[in-house]
Amino acid sequence: MSRPKRMTKAIIVGHKSILKVTVDALHDSNLFHVEDFIEDESGFKISKPFQNAEEVSRKLVKIRSISNFLGIEPKEPAVQKADSVLRELDTKLNQLDRSISEKSEMISKCETDLKDLETQKRDLLPFLSINLDFDYYRGYDNLKVFAGSIKGNLEEGQISSITQAYELYYDPQAKTVVLFVAKKDADRVQEVLQKLEFRDLRVPERGGIPSELLKVTEQNEADASRQIESLRKEVESMKSQYADFLLASDEILSIENQKAELPLRIATSQNAFIIEGWVPSDNYDKVVSTVNSATSSRAYVTSLEIEEEEEEEGHVPVEYNNSKPVAPMQEIMDLYSRPKYTEIDPSSILLITFPLIYGMILGDIGYAIILGAIALAIKKLVKSDAVKPLMNILLYCQISTFIFGIIYGEFLGFPLASMHAEGETIPGLIPGWDTVTLFSGLAGEQFTFPVHRTHMIMTMIGVCLIVGLLHLNLGFILGFINLSHHSMKHAVLEKGSWMIIELGVLVAALGYFGGISGLTYVGAGILVLGIVMLTMGEGIKGPIELPSLMGNTLSYARIIAVGLSSIYIAGTVNDIAFKMIWPDHSQIGFAAIAAIIIFILGHALNTVLSIIAPGLHALRLQYVEFFGKFYQGGGRKFNPFGYIRKYTEE
Repeated sequence: MSRPKRMTKAIIVGHKSILKVTVDALHDSNLFHVEDFIEDESGFKISKPFQNAEEVSRKLVKIRSISNFLGIEPKEPAVQKADSVLRELDTKLNQLDRSISEKSEMISKCETDLKDLETQKRDLLPFLSINLDFDYYRGYDNLKVFAGSIKGNLEEGQISSITQAYELYYDPQAKTVVLFVAKKDADRVQEVLQKLEFRDLRVPERGGIPSELLKVTEQNEADASRQIESLRKEVESMKSQYADFLLASDEILSIENQKAELPLRIATSQNAFIIEGWVPSDNYDKVVSTVNSATSSRAYVTSLEIEEEEEEEGHVPVEYNNSKPVAPMQEIMDLYSRPKYTEIDPSSILLITFPLIYGMILGDIGYAIILGAIALAIKKLVKSDAVKPLMNILLYCQISTFIFGIIYGEFLGFPLASMHAEGETIPGLIPGWDTVTLFSGLAGEQFTFPVHRTHMIMTMIGVCLIVGLLHLNLGFILGFINLSHHSMKHAVLEKGSWMIIELGVLVAALGYFGGISGLTYVGAGILVLGIVMLTMGEGIKGPIELPSLMGNTLSYARIIAVGLSSIYIAGTVNDIAFKMIWPDHSQIGFAAIAAIIIFILGHALNTVLSIIAPGLHALRLQYVEFFGKFYQGGGRKFNPFGYIRKYTEE
């Protein structure tokens, strides 16, 4: 449990002549969060970007356009010297731009040609069976040519009954018709064709036999495809050749662009500048030293007092202050909201509570091994910085799942220890390991080790509710600490009152069920005291929210509910595979193969569900029930002015 890093509000003032070197120094330090200046009546204005801003932006746009065309993606960095990249930047960029433009135009032309050839091919196909030179379809003064398709069957007698002066080409399979008739008979012939739902086909403008034209078209189509493939291979070659250069150039230009545009965020006058921002307190002296060294002490750097209003309203940027093992849990925090500057950061608490609840839900050694192996493989194969923390969280959860798998004695839905229930013995996977009865549980159940969840549901519900109460009270304690930072009175009335109410209910319950009436009255008195304190602290809404404590506590019953669903799915898969499909395990054959396939597919599906369901429900208990007792969030991310280099170095 920790608070965000302490911040110091700082201001840097200097003459405009040293603005550039000051900006460079701040950027290189990567420690100063610049606060954007809002123009007011002070006389200071937002300045213009540095002179190189336009050129840098133009080159950066060009670099990213080229990278996008080549499909350049972030990869394992090959670090290059920044000055070396800069020396080659203009030459290589112009060369790449010309080459990319040429290849892009050629590919575009080939693709356009390919589409035209496909259109020509579609136009030719209906006329293949006719195989009449297309020059014959046009150029007549006294003849009408019908070229199209029909839906019915055309009998030659239908035409000969109208006129004997005709020439008919008809493919009954393709339903293609080419008919030459005298223009004087065209209207009557057209009426016949319309009854057959005649539809005109587009006759190619060029002359030639359809079959021969199709061969030429297909050859041209193949040539265009080969040319496109060749050009794409050249582009792929350029990608591998220039990937490191483009990534390094993008990084350098991004850095220069950040520096060039900083004047748009700061206050300037005709001769001076003011940069206001935040720096982690333990790095304040380093920033002062860096600026003084860069400007030969011509810049004035000082710290300002942080006003209470800035702390309360979330103006102070927040930087996490966690150890390396806790750092992955910051991803869960950021999904919800970063803590305020004055709040406790619960990331270290989540390191315990989130995997604990996840493990209580899943609690299976087999799934823990499978999911742990998947997480390790993804960590190794995927280099993304965004994926690794998530895989670390999944690993934490599988450690907890493995431990609870031992406590529950479960492996892919099979019990590890033998169990005696309702007059029958359920054998376990480990010979000689028998279930041991420890003590009586709820509703006449026996609390055993391993804990067989399916045979002690009421007891497990009770355990889950106890876990819920502990979790909720931890939230009240954290809320008490948060409020005590401002006012101990508010902390006692708003958060301490809830714990007093719970104590009153507990004492009254012990007195009532234990037959000690005096203790019952004491508990009732404590309960009334707690309600009065809650009303004083939160007003009338406090007592109105009292039933929510019961609802929040009951919500933890989902731990056993979701866990049982996973067990029953796994058990059902096992029963289908080894009791229904392959009951006789002594016979190896098709049934055995089918059972193994069902077993693998069923548990693969349950493995996916084992990531989603326990994760979502464990997350919900953190966000809704736990955070609701102490956490506000809404903190601004500390975003220092700088750049973490991956592909270049000074």
